[in-house]
Amino acid sequence: MSNVVVVGTQWGDEGKGKVIDFLTEFAQVIVRFQGGNNAGHTIVVNNEKFIVHLIPSGILHGNKKCVIGNGLVIDPAVLIQEIRDLRSRGIDVNTNNLFISEKAHVIMPYHKRMDHAREKAKGAKCLGTTGRGIGPCYEDKAARTGIRIIDLLDKDVFLEKLKAKLVEQNFYLEKLFQEEPVDLKTTYREYLGYAEEIRPYITNVSLLLDRAIKEGQNVLFEGAQGTHLDIDHGTYPFVTSSNTVAAEACIGTGIGPLKLDTVIGTCKAYTTRVGGGPFPTELKDEVGDLIQKKGAEFGATTGRRRRCGWIDTVQVRDSVRINGLTGLAITKLDVLSGLDKIKICVAYDYQGERFIHIPPQLKVLENCKPVYEELEGWQDNIMDARDFQDLPAQAQAYLKRIEELVGVSVTLISIGSRRETTIVLQNPFK
Repeated sequence: MSNVVVVGTQWGDEGKGKVIDFLTEFAQVIVRFQGGNNAGHTIVVNNEKFIVHLIPSGILHGNKKCVIGNGLVIDPAVLIQEIRDLRSRGIDVNTNNLFISEKAHVIMPYHKRMDHAREKAKGAKCLGTTGRGIGPCYEDKAARTGIRIIDLLDKDVFLEKLKAKLVEQNFYLEKLFQEEPVDLKTTYREYLGYAEEIRPYITNVSLLLDRAIKEGQNVLFEGAQGTHLDIDHGTYPFVTSSNTVAAEACIGTGIGPLKLDTVIGTCKAYTTRVGGGPFPTELKDEVGDLIQKKGAEFGATTGRRRRCGWIDTVQVRDSVRINGLTGLAITKLDVLSGLDKIKICVAYDYQGERFIHIPPQLKVLENCKPVYEELEGWQDNIMDARDFQDLPAQAQAYLKRIEELVGVSVTLISIGSRRETTIVLQNPFK
């Protein structure tokens, strides 16, 4: 029995979907523990691409239990559509393989309206949110005024909470942002309809997981976004609205920290970022364009072009510490094939001062210059490699140098989008 957490070590989009999909073969339960439909995991199965936003990617495997934890904020319309889309493509989604926490919070229409209105008002200074209502929903959760999944199942409780929230939210929408108000009756009827559709899947996730662990089942905990988008530990305020680090696997599902055995950090062989915020190793040249095009770097949720740059081991080193990583899964190594030289950021320089950890002041970080080591690149196509020794010597040296700089071993290497294009050095479930 083993309980494994997979998180991102950068700003999200590190290829967690593929890593989780690969490891799902060895687990019986797959759990998503934070975020919402502002994240997307892309998985390629038999040359067919699937993108899931709320349902754990384990749903693409047969006989797995997929769990949506209390740490998520759920847009029921998106969830229901995702269920329908998967079924239309031959993926069986039923009450035996999908479970939704009764304690997860619900994204309401006013959350999405508020999200868009705020970004519009900020103009050029906007944070670049996805506009899905994630942040405003987490705000209500923290303010103890949110609506939870369990509330949708009681018509009277739901109506009382909805009325109270609309008094406040419509005031802001109308008076502050000059937007149209959200209608009570329409919203009430719409969400009662959603409640009936998802009712069969709702359960106490904490009890479900406790029972599975006691029975000796392998549990895989699936994170969204990345460590440096964490609300506490990321590049604040250019972060998401939840805790994206490994500790949230416990908080967002209702199990104790001593139940976790292994934490795998997913890390691209280079670095990407969507939206605003500091990015010390960003490449605004032909190399950055080449990586972006070759890596097909567009957001799975937003479709936005990702900013690209060299790998930043200052960033990854912090992720190792914050998450307590026991191993690294390096993804998209194949994208770097064909480059004559490859650079690794080993430190930051700020006005003559050297940093080997990310400075907390945004103003300082925005003005840090990367300190690089340059390594030899490789020309070979590596997608047919199935063992570490099959990789070119330069690729092996690149990976070993990353290990030395961040202080943790590489346990898995992805060299393509398909399941079989994976080199396993150490399986966390074995």
